[in-house]
Amino acid sequence: MRRSGFVLAGGASSRMGRDKALLAYRETTLVEYVARTVREAVGSVALIGDPDRYHHIGRAVYRDKLAGCGPMGGIYTALRVSPTDWNLVVACDMPRMSVWVLRQLIYPEAKPGRNCVMAVGPGGEPEPLCAVYHRRCLPVLLLANRNKRFKMRDLVPELKVELRPVDPAALANVNTPDEWAEFEKNEP
Repeated sequence: MRRSGFVLAGGASSRMGRDKALLAYRETTLVEYVARTVREAVGSVALIGDPDRYHHIGRAVYRDKLAGCGPMGGIYTALRVSPTDWNLVVACDMPRMSVWVLRQLIYPEAKPGRNCVMAVGPGGEPEPLCAVYHRRCLPVLLLANRNKRFKMRDLVPELKVELRPVDPAALANVNTPDEWAEFEKNEP
């Protein structure tokens, strides 16, 4: 079954104080590192974010079709522009993400009746920014937008999610300069 890959890079990075997607990481940028990981896992990758900001990366970049509603708008956009039914969506701020973790979400296929396979993070929390979404999720996301329900975790029951535990370290994200400094200090 074909799948498409997307990296969400549309956030304001307000807690970081600068665009965290463009932080230098492993001889590239954080967003490009995550994009390479997603591409290796599914065979394709595009970015969801500001084309003016990320065009130089050399990947397709799509502007949010539902601006101002956080990651939910980015996931909606990915599902709208995708040529495939199933779509891997990962946030750009997960520097420990790996192909192995992403393939745990992709294979085996979702159980019948499920529209999403979502990673389970630390403490058993679903991680909507590391998940495989079917286009059947579009109506739920559009209705949530109309009702100004932007938190993806609140939509988990409506999305008919299958939860899969993965290495919690891969889901760690960086949001502040202190978190980034701590991450870099512990990076091998």
